[in-house]
Amino acid sequence: MGVYSFCMYNIACMCLFFLITSSFADDSIGPSQSIGDGTTLVSKEGTFEFGFFSPGDSKNRYMGIWYKKISVQTVVWVANLCNPINDSSGVLMMSDTGNLVLLYQNKSVVWSTNSTKLAQKPILQLLDSGNLLLRDDKDKNSENYLWQRFDEPSNTLLPGMKLGLNFRKGLNWRISAWRNWDDPCPGEFTWGVEFDVQQPTFPEAYMWNGKAKLSRFGPWNGLSASGIPLLRPNQLYNFTFVYNEDEAYYMFNLKNASLINIVVLNQTTSRSERITWVEAQKSWNLYDSFPSDQCDKYGLCSGNGYCAIGESPVCQCLKGFKPKYAEKWLTDWSDGCTRNTPLDCRHKDNDGFVKLVGLKLPDTAYSHVNVSMNLKECRAKCLSNCSCMAYANSDIRGHGSGCIMWFGDLMDIRKVSSEQALYIRMPASELGKSDQKLRPAIVAAIVGGVSAMLLLGYFIYRTKLKGKYSRTAKKGDQEEDLELPLFELSTIVNATNNFSWRNKLGQGGFGPVYRGKLENGQEIAVKRLSISSEQGIEEFKNEVILIAKLQHRNLVKLLGCCIEGEEKLLVYEYMPNRSLDSFIFDQNRAKHLEWSVRFKIICGIARGLLYLHQDSRLRIIHRDLKASNVLLDNEMNPKISDFGLARTFGGDQIEGNTNRVVGTYGYMAPEYVHSGQFSIKSDVFSFGVMVLEIVSGKRSTSFSSPEEDLTLAGYAWTLMQQDRAIELLDPCLRDSHYSLQEVLRCIHVGLLCAQQRAMNRPSMSSVVVMLGSDSHVLPHPQKPGYFTETESPREYVESSLTDNMTTSVLEAR
Repeated sequence: MGVYSFCMYNIACMCLFFLITSSFADDSIGPSQSIGDGTTLVSKEGTFEFGFFSPGDSKNRYMGIWYKKISVQTVVWVANLCNPINDSSGVLMMSDTGNLVLLYQNKSVVWSTNSTKLAQKPILQLLDSGNLLLRDDKDKNSENYLWQRFDEPSNTLLPGMKLGLNFRKGLNWRISAWRNWDDPCPGEFTWGVEFDVQQPTFPEAYMWNGKAKLSRFGPWNGLSASGIPLLRPNQLYNFTFVYNEDEAYYMFNLKNASLINIVVLNQTTSRSERITWVEAQKSWNLYDSFPSDQCDKYGLCSGNGYCAIGESPVCQCLKGFKPKYAEKWLTDWSDGCTRNTPLDCRHKDNDGFVKLVGLKLPDTAYSHVNVSMNLKECRAKCLSNCSCMAYANSDIRGHGSGCIMWFGDLMDIRKVSSEQALYIRMPASELGKSDQKLRPAIVAAIVGGVSAMLLLGYFIYRTKLKGKYSRTAKKGDQEEDLELPLFELSTIVNATNNFSWRNKLGQGGFGPVYRGKLENGQEIAVKRLSISSEQGIEEFKNEVILIAKLQHRNLVKLLGCCIEGEEKLLVYEYMPNRSLDSFIFDQNRAKHLEWSVRFKIICGIARGLLYLHQDSRLRIIHRDLKASNVLLDNEMNPKISDFGLARTFGGDQIEGNTNRVVGTYGYMAPEYVHSGQFSIKSDVFSFGVMVLEIVSGKRSTSFSSPEEDLTLAGYAWTLMQQDRAIELLDPCLRDSHYSLQEVLRCIHVGLLCAQQRAMNRPSMSSVVVMLGSDSHVLPHPQKPGYFTETESPREYVESSLTDNMTTSVLEAR
């Protein structure tokens, strides 16, 4: 072969190679091209890749789509879900009809599309949205596709994908969890929208295990799904619902296109998990998940009951209803609730409705919707039908519009933070209606009764001061009767040796605290309200209202109070080992606080805080969690104290705002300091700081970093990045026995809790699990709030320093 012929041969080979490989470096293929094992399509901006892969430890080959730009292969769609190929012979090509066909060993069809449309020049294109389109290349309108993979979801919901139904095309956009990480074949756990065209009912999103409902979003009310607070407006994504004559679907879109955020169904946990890729950490971080708690379990309280986290039992009956079987109700709610007074269709004109607010609306499977009705028309329509049990607006925007009516038992209701009203049908007797003829007698009875009660009340008042202190606290629309033992002032004076300075334990913003001993030998701690402290009066009221209702081994116990003249005193159980800060920040005493005790203290504080946030009758945000407000009993068990600044919330409310920020510098979360927004995640931040203090023996407010300008949390995070986290451990413990795994886990958990953004911090229920499980894989923490001293809010803080206790008051900016 001559030189010329040889050169031409090489050029021809190079051109052929370029022609073959370039088709697969592109984002599309045409009718004469195919994709074999080892070749892929890549979307235009390089976001997604389409080709063959093997999941997990499996050797089987599947065809799917995964993220191209991230280091952890994350598959978002699979074609041959339940028909794997066990070698590398798989080929994807176009048939004569323009459909896609996936072949095994060049003969067996393992997957194909079924488009009936004909195209002059079909083309398969991978988009940067993660969609895969089969379209006619002569028709540039992306809506006129022959087939799209978004119509055949797998286990992942991407931004822009629809979850729901298309009535005209008969499409059901439902995602299904993989059986396991090695097998993408759909398991029993699915998520989609249910709608009865014949009724018509109101479309709702459900999660199923097979045919059994696991959980439910609640109907869309124009602003959000009524039962899912996490779908409220946020900084990450917009969540929308579309419902018209053609389709009904949910969709989310990211507010920042550069973020990678997806929703994945997890068969193991039976949850949908929203995760965000963090490039700096090279890992996925959990953003939120659903179901989120016990009350999200479908039908937990059965018919006409509702679920309320923090109440005991967690299931309660709606107003006008009672447990069907009272003897079983404390532990078994499966029979639900029945009416106190049955409805009588013969007298339906006498019925009325009770308005309830703050509830997830009932299951709409047995409902009827009319979007053109107003609320007044809806009421009249429901009242005219004896089977109609309740009604509500289908859209609460503005003055409200649309009508949903429910028939039969009201199912799957829970308390939520919502302004939407539900109107439940009640007979006249339950509405307080009385026969007109009885009114005069009733009025006379009321007048006589009130007079007698006033007279009796006077005598009760005189005697009650000597035994019990009772006060009624107004909280929103609820009145709560609180009773505490009332101590005589003389008893407290004798117990504390007339408030002797020798008995003084400390001083706070509330006032001084004294040690005392009652005549029966019981030791007590007495908080004495400073007469000049206006702030203390409010703290006193708040503390009485709150702590009287709290019972937990990791919360300090209030024994009683004393109110005489100007004196206002709170009497607590005495903690012989005083406060946590007196140990961990004292070089001599810290030596006696070995690691096993410190770990027990960390876990105990976590359990106490979890009780406040989730398990108590009231949802409580402490707002001043710090080492000096954690007391230690004679067995070194921690007890959270000082509830003067705490706030309570009902239902699912977990956050609030204030124009007056109060707390202690170094423990207050960034969002609280700068905007006055406090939440359960504010307490989590304080807990995280305290964990780092317990591990290190260093006070965060006066920490001096060996490295330039770092706070305690910033220093801990830097050490962790350099795999030197163990260097944070208190020097007095390094030569003693300690669990390296426990120490590192506590530092890790502390940093997760102290992250800058509230939404990245774990809940206390997650913290308790993290601390108690060696096998629990922890996400990597992002930078903590106040990473350096220059980021701290010192310039905004007005501090009063008394006996090493700093109380700060900030005006929200």
